[in-house]
Amino acid sequence: MSVPLQAYLAVAAILFGLGVYGVLSQRGAVMVLMSTEVILNAAMLNTVAFWRYRNPADFAGQIFALVILTIAAVEMAVGLAVIVLVYRNRSTQMVDRVASLRG
Repeated sequence: MSVPLQAYLAVAAILFGLGVYGVLSQRGAVMVLMSTEVILNAAMLNTVAFWRYRNPADFAGQIFALVILTIAAVEMAVGLAVIVLVYRNRSTQMVDRVASLRG
C-alpha cells in the first residue's frame, strides 16, 4: 500500500502552519527557534516526498534532505549560543524584551 503524495503534502503543510504560528505567537527565543526547526522539517518532508514520487532512482532528494538537516542543526547551535549570550547580558530570553543587541 502506497501513501499518496497529497498525504505527505498535507502533513508538511500542517507542520509549516504550526511552525509559522509558533514563530509569530511565542515570546521565548527558544520556542521561536524550535518553531523555525519545525518549518525546516516541513520543507525537508516536501523535498523527500517530491523526490520519492518523481525519480526514486537517484539520491538527490535524500542528499538535499541531509543538507537541510545539517543547516537546521547549525542554525539551532548558533541560535542557542546567541540566546545564552543575551541571557547573560540582559537576564531575559524573551524576544520582545530584547530591543537591540547593542551594548
